[in-house]
Amino acid sequence: MPVGGLVPRPSDNAADVVVRNAKIYTGDPSRPHAGALAVRDGRVLVVGDDADVAPVVGPATTVVDALGRRVVPGLNDAHVHVIRGGLNYVLELRWDGVTSLRQGLAMLREQAARTPKGQWVRVVGGWSAEQFAERRLPTPAELNEAAPDTPVFVLHLYQAAILNRAALKAVGYTRDTPDPKGGQIVRGRNGEPNGLLLAAPSALILYSTLAKAPLLGEEEQKASTLHFLRELNRFGLTSAIDAAGGFQNFPDNYRAVTELAAEGRLSLRIAYHLFPQTAGQELDDLARWIEMVRPEDGDEWLRLNGAGENLTWAAADFENFAEPRPELADYETEFEKAVRLLLENGWGFRLHATYDETIRRDLAVFEKLAAEGLFPGGNRWLFDHAETASPDSLDRVAALGGAMSVQNRMSFQGEAFTRRYGLGAAAEAPPVRAMLDRGLTVAAGTDATRVSSYNPWVALHWLISGRTLGGLSLRPPLNRVDRETALAMYTRAGAALTGEDGVKGILRAGYYGDLAILTHDYFTVPEQDVPHIESVLTVVGGRIVHAEAEYQGMADELPSVTPEWSPVAHFGGYQAPATPRGSGARQAELLGQAVAESELHRQWRVRRGLAPEGGTGLYDPCFL
Repeated sequence: MPVGGLVPRPSDNAADVVVRNAKIYTGDPSRPHAGALAVRDGRVLVVGDDADVAPVVGPATTVVDALGRRVVPGLNDAHVHVIRGGLNYVLELRWDGVTSLRQGLAMLREQAARTPKGQWVRVVGGWSAEQFAERRLPTPAELNEAAPDTPVFVLHLYQAAILNRAALKAVGYTRDTPDPKGGQIVRGRNGEPNGLLLAAPSALILYSTLAKAPLLGEEEQKASTLHFLRELNRFGLTSAIDAAGGFQNFPDNYRAVTELAAEGRLSLRIAYHLFPQTAGQELDDLARWIEMVRPEDGDEWLRLNGAGENLTWAAADFENFAEPRPELADYETEFEKAVRLLLENGWGFRLHATYDETIRRDLAVFEKLAAEGLFPGGNRWLFDHAETASPDSLDRVAALGGAMSVQNRMSFQGEAFTRRYGLGAAAEAPPVRAMLDRGLTVAAGTDATRVSSYNPWVALHWLISGRTLGGLSLRPPLNRVDRETALAMYTRAGAALTGEDGVKGILRAGYYGDLAILTHDYFTVPEQDVPHIESVLTVVGGRIVHAEAEYQGMADELPSVTPEWSPVAHFGGYQAPATPRGSGARQAELLGQAVAESELHRQWRVRRGLAPEGGTGLYDPCFL
């Protein structure tokens, strides 16, 4: 936008983008604060004030007046299933941010009415029953009422899935269907499935059932991925480390991001991992991939970062906190072969490890290989999750040159964890402060999209407050971090995990021009309002990829969401309020207004024959 006092002048060194009149937090210890910056050819050119950027404002420079808003380095989710999430984004009804089950069911009913025959309505992660005013899951009866004929699949964390009758029929579950290993199909007295699937404790029953749903074609998957990446840009995300995951096959399921990268259409920098999919052939998969690709193959937009988060299926400790910790069989022999193969070929890796019992067993393997000189060997490796990691285990990780990546899974599952292990254990789950005190690199992320929401500000709120979505205070001040540290975990530390800390994670001349102008000042907004922060302008490599408020229309144009019945086309993604919540009294006032407006709207619909006289009929009578 044109700004008085900054006169464009011809220059061979003109910037592509200038941001001024800003409160810039650079993350750079040598200059943590600034008022303006300039980006040229994808890199930061100048950091300073208006006078410093004035000489590089040319006739073609886009000058953005931040209007005094807070600017931060672009966020980097260090553990997110962005590739898998992108392939299905436009097919999913998101309950992320929805504050009541009643609202969620109303959305579901509306979506079922527009979903064509043969397609499903699917709610796949990003929410917890604790975020609802009702503090409960939907029942199969409520799903049947909302969608009598359209298959509905609702996933709740790694714990359970609820299906309606139409979905049970679509997946073929009957009284004769056996329970899979580690899972349970809940049945009624007549032996027929009642619509509830339980991870007991393995989530494979949930994922294998979801895998039976219709898929998008290749071009539609690319379009879906584009929209998902722009949804992440909405929150100021400019980078992500993809943790692969179940049912994410290489190279087939990586084709969408690979082609988008080749076309120069990615709006998020992605470093990805490779995850063996078939138990028993993990070593064959890893050996084949070692011949196909090398770590750091690619460029600043898409690059291989190593293997994981599973190397062998037998070593995976499923983290359904509603169930006891799984007792793993002997897995060390094959696991050692996998780690040796990777290290001898210069590959780093990341490991899913929820419980200290698993971490200790993995470390024993690493220490055996360390005796041969393979640890530390210059290859980046880390543990993910680590909710119950012990001080001794953290000391051993540090000695072996490892790092940590933590996610806010406890903000979604903290109540279940507390019921099983107690508040004392929950206070240290995971022991973030102990990790940092040992000098470990500790990066932060979400583990979205099938567990936590992809909203990074929900994760940042958990880091600084220790509170769950339901408001339960789990982590005492001694295991929390301040806002500056939390932001560093979401920027600099993520860059370190991909070996890019010399070019990414802070705003300094020569570093990537990745930044976000925020709706509210992260450093001063009340703590309870941190989850409601978004970006009004997101820049990746000097390219404006998201623009709202005064900047609307400045971002790259995005094609319309297809198919036209997509939940995203009608509801969007994360269901966030327009402004932060403010005080508790103000919340109550706004809730009362919303209830009144909802009832007036219902009466309006009844008068016009658009709704039945007796109400929505969405609630299971047991809960009336």
